[in-house]
Amino acid sequence: MKFTLEWLQDHLDTDASVDEISTTLTTVGLEVESVENQGAALAAFVTAHIVSAEQHPNADKLRVCKVDAGTGELIDVVCGAPNARAGLKTVFAFPGTYIPGKDMTIGKGNIRGQVSNGMLCSNAELELSNDHDGIIELPADAPVGVKYVDYAQINGVVFDISITPNRGDATGVYGVARDLAAFGLGTLKQTDMTPVPSVGLSPIAPLPQLFAADEPKAIRKFAGRYIKGIKNGPSPAWLQQRLRAVGLRPINTIVDITNLVSLGWGRPLHAYDADKLDGQPVLRNARNEAFDALDNKVYTLDETMTVIADDTGPLCLGGVMGGIRSGVTEATTNVFMECASWDPDLIARTGRKTGIVSDARYRLERNVDPALTESGLELATRIVMELCGGEPMQPAISGEDVFPNTVVEFPLGEVKRLTGLTVEPMVATAILRRLGFEMTAKGDAFTVKVPSWRPDVTQKADIVEEVMRMVGVDNVPVEPLPRLNHVAPRMLTTIQNRRRIARRALAARGLDEAVTWSFISHDEATRFGGGGENLQLANAIASDMTDMRPSLLPGLLAAVRRNANRGISDLALFEVGQVFLSDSPDGQHTYATGVRTGTAKLDGSGRHWSGKAEAVGVFDAKADLAAVLDALGFDIDKVQIFAEPAPWSHPGRGGRIAQGPKTLAWFGELHPAWAAELDIQGHVSAFELDLDALPEPRKKATRTKPALDLSALMPLSRDFAFVVDKSVTAGAIIKAARGADKALIRDVTVFDVFEGSHVGEGKKSVAIAVTLQPVDKTLTDEDIDKVSASIIAAVTKTSGGVLRT
Repeated sequence: MKFTLEWLQDHLDTDASVDEISTTLTTVGLEVESVENQGAALAAFVTAHIVSAEQHPNADKLRVCKVDAGTGELIDVVCGAPNARAGLKTVFAFPGTYIPGKDMTIGKGNIRGQVSNGMLCSNAELELSNDHDGIIELPADAPVGVKYVDYAQINGVVFDISITPNRGDATGVYGVARDLAAFGLGTLKQTDMTPVPSVGLSPIAPLPQLFAADEPKAIRKFAGRYIKGIKNGPSPAWLQQRLRAVGLRPINTIVDITNLVSLGWGRPLHAYDADKLDGQPVLRNARNEAFDALDNKVYTLDETMTVIADDTGPLCLGGVMGGIRSGVTEATTNVFMECASWDPDLIARTGRKTGIVSDARYRLERNVDPALTESGLELATRIVMELCGGEPMQPAISGEDVFPNTVVEFPLGEVKRLTGLTVEPMVATAILRRLGFEMTAKGDAFTVKVPSWRPDVTQKADIVEEVMRMVGVDNVPVEPLPRLNHVAPRMLTTIQNRRRIARRALAARGLDEAVTWSFISHDEATRFGGGGENLQLANAIASDMTDMRPSLLPGLLAAVRRNANRGISDLALFEVGQVFLSDSPDGQHTYATGVRTGTAKLDGSGRHWSGKAEAVGVFDAKADLAAVLDALGFDIDKVQIFAEPAPWSHPGRGGRIAQGPKTLAWFGELHPAWAAELDIQGHVSAFELDLDALPEPRKKATRTKPALDLSALMPLSRDFAFVVDKSVTAGAIIKAARGADKALIRDVTVFDVFEGSHVGEGKKSVAIAVTLQPVDKTLTDEDIDKVSASIIAAVTKTSGGVLRT
């Protein structure tokens, strides 16, 4: 929630500095997200006039505008906003201006063949609100070429605080001021909410509540007031300035008053043009009907949603948003002002179903003080009389408020017991009274009556928390936990351990960890094996983030492309994260994925005088994968490796690792056609490991690890070269040689592969080095010859090859 220092001082008499206020807000649990001087951040933006707006010759949704920004010359600007039109006064950014909402500096450009020398800005791009549907619209009499912050008077200090779901009382500036006053940072100013005298009976009777016994009923109490003969129009400059400073666009005086009361006192209101009502309004649930809302969208309502309706249909989606049909305009002369009390759970459910995120919903689903229903209406009436005149009629009240009326028996010793803080009884009671709690002494304890605006306080621990946050969480003494005298049980799950181990193993091999979006475009999801309807987002945040990712590779390859475009072609990245193979719980897997590009090998990258830097290849990916498996306790030599490339891999430079019928991992070089389509140049090697596919470790070891037994005898090596068919893999030869004598053969490696006319057509020569480790005696020539013969026989039987002489 945003508010200005000036606004806060309307409710709090204080001389505290901005830093003191900011620190205190965080101390009392209203965490400060930011404190900014809007004048400094937006000083470069100026008011401007669109002289003309012509259709872009090469784009349907773009316009080429001639803009007067007070420089004496018209500036060409290409704009895609739907409301960009000739005659509009708006906000302009010159080339070189930093756009905070986009985190970019605008420059001169050429957009589809048309020069663009700046930018016409929306509220979202200036971070004044989330409104990005069009550029800012200023009044027709706005001057041209002046600083926007000076024109809009938004150059004050603005606090932005985060409100936890239980603190509905802090969604208004008055509630924030109450907390600061309770902390001792000033004195709370009271607001006059006494009833405003009525001049006659209301032409709108109390609204009947037409709910069946078994229907959900979001409304609790409805208070409405008919005010006739008002003079509506643009609100005063001070009110417009206050709303603009916190990101709201001024509409007209009546609408601005509802926003003022909503943000100032946390009490949402809604105003209807009384002359647009058709018959007597009623409160009822919707009937699967359409609702044309103030955000210019049509929503389909259902029977779980409460509406205020007349004979024509819904006027307002209760507690969430008003409708266009009864909206207040500058021509409105008779207004019906609403202040109602709602069920927060049902308001939240309606908001989730419709997807509407409004200021009213934000406050009402967090619990609004029910005691403000009638007094909030009186406050709004008083402000309307001051700014618009008119004659207030008798309020139309229906329904009953629901008050928690919570009373808690509270021994003051609970503060020490639960927090370790030593707080004097007089200090604790003074804090609670300043927060609005009524304290009555009862022996060694107090009977505490909780104020109506704090329904989240229901027990002793909640009251202790109120005292603690006013004393300061930083003052809670820190004491170490008692030392345990036994080995602690394992705390992490198997998959948590695997994530941690995989990250450490890959980082140790020089790869940098990346964190990419879980959402990717539909085309990329389809390319990497996903794209099903069940994994498409119902409300995507962007057009290129429509599907849940079926692989980590799209995000990593996008990072590769971005780095390459910035001149970084040698890159080693990895990510350990979630992929989504289906919409069931079993379809969410944890993958460890790595990519290397250019010459980013394990031993370094780039050019060097001492040798030629080689490009990464399939064996780099295999080595990274083997390192992760080894760290996880799986020997890559004891799983099955197949020459079956992944769909994204080069046909002859990739493989699959499996254990029985279950695929564990893929590795290989990126297919050149895929690299071209993804706009990636150079060599890319990658691997994917499904951490969930690895078998669970045994709960109890079947046998203990044997003692280390090192031989005192020197190992020796013998080389063999076999002529085999080209289709025979080196892995088959190694496996056969290894099995010839498991007691003596410690290692087998390939050191040479040769093809040529003198080894035969369709043949190749594979040379292996076999390391023999004597165990209890030095090997004789006869022993060595015997092992050699076994190796030759095993390889010949397996591969059909012959020993090359």
